[in-house]
Amino acid sequence: MQSALLGQIGGVVVRILVVDDNPAVRHYLRSLLEQQNTWQVVDEARTGAEAIQRVTKNPPDMILLDFQMPDLNGLDVARQISGIFPEIPILMVTIHMSQQLAEEARRVGIRGACAKSDVGSIVEAVDALLHEKTYFPTVGAVSQ
Repeated sequence: MQSALLGQIGGVVVRILVVDDNPAVRHYLRSLLEQQNTWQVVDEARTGAEAIQRVTKNPPDMILLDFQMPDLNGLDVARQISGIFPEIPILMVTIHMSQQLAEEARRVGIRGACAKSDVGSIVEAVDALLHEKTYFPTVGAVSQ
């Protein structure tokens, strides 16, 4: 997490992995994130299994993770990644945001969740997680 914090303070690049089965969504998220000077999408994964493999091989500073994928869902992927790398913040993005999903995400170690359609909340959520906060807009505002 130290490198992510330095990325916000000292100009070091924050390395982000984007996980989504839809190539258009991955491209959209990459474009959105890379508008920030110190954020760089260094890798992409199409499936949950591919995400776990990529994180194990080259751990990023942060992960944006889709909830609904063809093999494993985002909760299962996050549970496995958090078990190995608890320091890597995970933001779950979904088109199916709900109070129940946000609570389950929190239980498996996901530090934030937001709707894919809310562009502003994605940037705000990534920034919050990089500053060691959580972001669950359906459960309340950004918290410590």
